[in-house]
Amino acid sequence: MRSDKEMEWKTLETKYLFKRNWLTAKVEKVELPDGRIYDEYYTLEYPTWINVIAITKDGKMILERQWRHGLKIVSTEIPAGVVEKGENPMDAAKRELQEETGFGGGTWTQFLVTAPNPSVMNNLCYTYLAEGVELVSDTHLDATEDLEVFFRDKDEVYEMLRSGQFCQALMLAPLWKFFATRT
Repeated sequence: MRSDKEMEWKTLETKYLFKRNWLTAKVEKVELPDGRIYDEYYTLEYPTWINVIAITKDGKMILERQWRHGLKIVSTEIPAGVVEKGENPMDAAKRELQEETGFGGGTWTQFLVTAPNPSVMNNLCYTYLAEGVELVSDTHLDATEDLEVFFRDKDEVYEMLRSGQFCQALMLAPLWKFFATRT
C-alpha cells in the first residue's frame, strides 16, 4: 500500500474563477503521482458547516422544514448552518440552533464529522448532539431563511428517516448514526 504522501497530487497552477463569502471556485493544473497532468481540475471552497441533532428536555427532537432552491423542494432537516470566520464549530452550532429555533442550553457533544464531497470541495461538516435543550429566546433568522420549526418523538423521526422523508446527505449520516448507536 502506498503512503498518503506517495498518493498526493501536486498543484502546478491555481486560478480563482470567483470568490464569495459562501463559495469560491478555482481551477488548478495538477500533476498526479504517475506524472499525468490535468490542466483543468475544478474545486469549490466553502466555509465549515454544522448540523445539530437537538433533543428538548421533554425528549422531543427539533426539526425544520424549508425551501431548498437547488432542488426546488421543501426539505425536512435538522438545524444547520455555517461557521463564521474566526468562530469554532461548536459555538457556531449553538448560535445557529438558537437563531433558527430559539432553543439553547443543554449538554453538547461533538457527534460526527463528515466531508461533504472531498473530491471537489474543501470543507467539513460538524454534527453536534445537543441534549436537554430548552426555549431561551425568540428566533433570529438570516435574510434568506424562511423555515418552520417542529418537534417529533424519536420513534417518529426514526420512521421519517426510514420512509425517506429526509434527503440531505449531510443530515442523513448523523441521523442514521444516532439511531444506530443511541436507541
